[in-house]
Amino acid sequence: MISRKAAYPRSRAVPPPPVDLADRAVRERLSRAGVRAFFNIMRRWNVRDEDARGLLGGMTNGPYYELKRNPDRVLDVDRLTRISLLIGIFKALSILHSDAVADRWIQLPNSNRIFGGVTPLAYMLRGGLPALLTVRRLLDARRAG
Repeated sequence: MISRKAAYPRSRAVPPPPVDLADRAVRERLSRAGVRAFFNIMRRWNVRDEDARGLLGGMTNGPYYELKRNPDRVLDVDRLTRISLLIGIFKALSILHSDAVADRWIQLPNSNRIFGGVTPLAYMLRGGLPALLTVRRLLDARRAG
């Protein structure tokens, strides 16, 4: 008897290559739109500037307000990654819930064991980038049904 290795089934879907955030030109192309989306999301979610700075990794007042006034700055990999995760969270919430619920979700106490009764915003602020990833994965899993 001949033994064959199990193989993944073939698929016509070819995933796009990952975006190279180490490339400054790529970050230049994505930064302005990302910054504008970030501030729009913070406004929709009614997030205080202090918490918005925390979601960006603890940005201080001066650079934060400069970014708010002039979104043409090129972001570093960390900030662009954080904004990308927040955009994904926003999109997932918009798919899962009505606008009114989606915009309030991060401010509502959550009984899911991940959050332990605190708001998703508090969880993300306390947990940093790993917490942002966790929330994104949780919502993507819920979206997949």
